[in-house]
Amino acid sequence: MSLILNIDTAAKEAGVSLASEGKVLQERTNGQSMDHAGWIHTAIRELMQAGNHTCTLSDIQAVAVVAGPGSYTGLRVGMATAKGLCYALNIPLISLNTLTIMAHAAVDDISPAQLLCPMVDARRMEVFTALYDASLHALVPPCALILDENSFSEWLNEYEIIFFGNGSSKWKQMVQHENAFFKNISYMPGDTAAVSYDAFEQHAFSELAYTEPIYLKDFYSVPVK
Repeated sequence: MSLILNIDTAAKEAGVSLASEGKVLQERTNGQSMDHAGWIHTAIRELMQAGNHTCTLSDIQAVAVVAGPGSYTGLRVGMATAKGLCYALNIPLISLNTLTIMAHAAVDDISPAQLLCPMVDARRMEVFTALYDASLHALVPPCALILDENSFSEWLNEYEIIFFGNGSSKWKQMVQHENAFFKNISYMPGDTAAVSYDAFEQHAFSELAYTEPIYLKDFYSVPVK
């Protein structure tokens, strides 16, 4: 039996969950993005002691972390926590992509001929995005994309595409193509648990010393005058 600790601090609402065989046993969430660092270790301790599945950290077989794209600060908090636990417990690290988890959440809502395009807002007219088929193969790998009226035009001429995520609203205002469809789809802890379990079964582990958050673009800040 696999017991995986899943950590997701990529977005405004952070979550940690304990899952067995891809099924969530316990979860905790935090909606205060500025408090993820102070919240996460207490939340993990609560997971270990909750419900009918009381266990210790030594029972965990792997730690999975949503590595991005997402909030720069949030990604660093999650990655540091996951790597610290993996090092201390001598267990594998699983690095997950936000966009892949989003696609997993949406795959049951499409036909085999449609494609999935999750979008995470990256400010202005830029999004973090990727393009997946119904088998979750990445046809366009995760990237940072500045949207314009020709974005995805070659794919839209051949396929119906489902666009979703908090970055898709800006694209909805630009695209006029008849093959562009929009849905309100959010991923849940169960989606993260399912993706991490699949990675665990495939032994798709990340190198602890060299794994970094998936930023997809350089950090930029306005200088203080």
